[in-house]
Amino acid sequence: MSLVQLQCVDFSVGGPLLLEQVDLSIEPNERLCIVGRNGEGKSTLMKLISGELRADDGEVRVQTGAVIARMPQEVPQDTAGSVFDVVAEGLGDLGRLLARYQHLLAIGDLDGLGDAQAKIEARHGWDLNRRVDEVLTQLELPGAMDFSVLSGGMKRRVLLAQALVRKPDVLLLDEPTNHLDIEAIGWLEGFLKQFAGSLVFVTHDRSLVRALATRIVEIDRGALTDWPGDYDNYLRRRGERLHAESQANALFDKKLAQEEVWIRQGIKARRTRNEGRVRALEALRRERAARRNLTGNARMTLGRMQASGKKVIDLKHVTHGFDGRVLIDDLSTTVMRSDRIGIIGPNGAGKSTLLKIMLGELLPQRGTAELGTGTQIAYFDQHRLQLDDSLNAVDNVAGGVDFIELNGHRKHIIGYLQDFLFSPERARAPITRLSGGERNRLLLAKLFAQPSNLLVMDEPTNDLDVETLELLEELLTDYKGTLLLVSHDRTFLDNVVSSTLVLEGQGRIGEYVGGYTDWLRQRPADPQVASRAGKPADRVDPAPAAAKHKRSFKEQRELDQLPRRIEQLESEIANRVAASSEPAFFKQDSGVIAQARKVLDALQADLDTAYARWTELDG
Repeated sequence: MSLVQLQCVDFSVGGPLLLEQVDLSIEPNERLCIVGRNGEGKSTLMKLISGELRADDGEVRVQTGAVIARMPQEVPQDTAGSVFDVVAEGLGDLGRLLARYQHLLAIGDLDGLGDAQAKIEARHGWDLNRRVDEVLTQLELPGAMDFSVLSGGMKRRVLLAQALVRKPDVLLLDEPTNHLDIEAIGWLEGFLKQFAGSLVFVTHDRSLVRALATRIVEIDRGALTDWPGDYDNYLRRRGERLHAESQANALFDKKLAQEEVWIRQGIKARRTRNEGRVRALEALRRERAARRNLTGNARMTLGRMQASGKKVIDLKHVTHGFDGRVLIDDLSTTVMRSDRIGIIGPNGAGKSTLLKIMLGELLPQRGTAELGTGTQIAYFDQHRLQLDDSLNAVDNVAGGVDFIELNGHRKHIIGYLQDFLFSPERARAPITRLSGGERNRLLLAKLFAQPSNLLVMDEPTNDLDVETLELLEELLTDYKGTLLLVSHDRTFLDNVVSSTLVLEGQGRIGEYVGGYTDWLRQRPADPQVASRAGKPADRVDPAPAAAKHKRSFKEQRELDQLPRRIEQLESEIANRVAASSEPAFFKQDSGVIAQARKVLDALQADLDTAYARWTELDG
């Protein structure tokens, strides 16, 4: 018997139905992946299943006694308390009572403890307290730690624990890999393979889909199609369906055009025309008007310029770190023209620091970093700081002009942005109204309009749908210049890069031929080295530095404080960027959004100044 059944469900948020006459059943012990373009209604479907939304029409049936739990796409901003508190929140009122008992126990409030204990015993709550402890142990979570100080990846793990503590029969996961590095994604994949209930998930991580899904459900133009089998089977059969659909539409349009010619013939034809044929034409017109066409794919083109020198970047014995922690230890490598290099490592391991040293934005503490001749850099920033929220999409890309030069050809800015799926109205609207995926596409449009021979991309795949991801892959594969790519998307790395630099811990950076999968085959077999792979560098004492000029007491004090200041600024920038990526952020007043942008720009400027001052004092 099905755990959940949707029958003839309709749902709309204005305009055409987002979901139309949807039928779906979720069976025990299956892993179902929901796929579709951005905005097609994947998250909406999950909220209908969980009961957070009610259908406009149709019926959602849940088997009696079946428990459904959903992990949201973003961390709720009002989440507070210890890790135990947040996990126990999944149990509702009783969970909050258990959390209160833990706090009273910590402060030694005996009177309060007695009252809380009596209420818990009256509701047979101690079994649930053990369940919270079991989930915390299973997911390796520190129950007493404050939730607010955790990294983005650990917060996602706590939200997963909050859902699991309910012992769900159906677990709903909306983009579970958001903010996770490769190591955390690998852990999540292994954990979900062992999950005993039914799993329904939405993700743009194709490796995760291939590893987990036993059934694919696609939402396309309001309709839901069920595809049994794995992801590759879905891709093959979907291609066949779209080909058949395009042929059928072409035949239909040809017939409609012929009938339109007939109805407009001369007076003689109109005097003798068949009224049944006229009614059939009217039915054809109605059918054509009701057709919902497939959303087009972006058509991206990269601006090209003359080739750079043969040697693009040369690092010799580079060492760098801060606060007694070495991120890069004695790295020597050379980037040659046309190399496509992926940079892999966990959050906080030093990927952005390595990029800044390679591009000459940060001087290494030891060693040298030289940028080759004739390099023209285009840089994709994962925080999207290059976009000006006070301008619309047109002015962000073109800077007030109507035409741009692209590979020797003039192109109107509106036509160029339509290649990136921006309608003329959307292109002229304030970018504060754009979703995260649209802002990423806009930054790609801005970046690709610039001639370049060294392309640097820091997490470009965030919020992009699979079709746009695949097009970006093709574009980067054909790019004639040099590519530096930071990404946690395993399939994207495999399809784009020809070699990898992997931050393996304790300052060691390994160089490997091929993409992510090739690195897995080549990485060290030594258990101690392998266990460090993908983990942040441990604290070690840096090697003695070369002789420096004697600093004053004030300068030494300033230098000692700078690492902590840099860490605070980076943390605050990351938190603000994460908050600005949430849908609720763009619903605020435009003045509030503009002020948030100014604060973020000021923080970035402070961070750049702090880095420059640190280099100056430590030189």
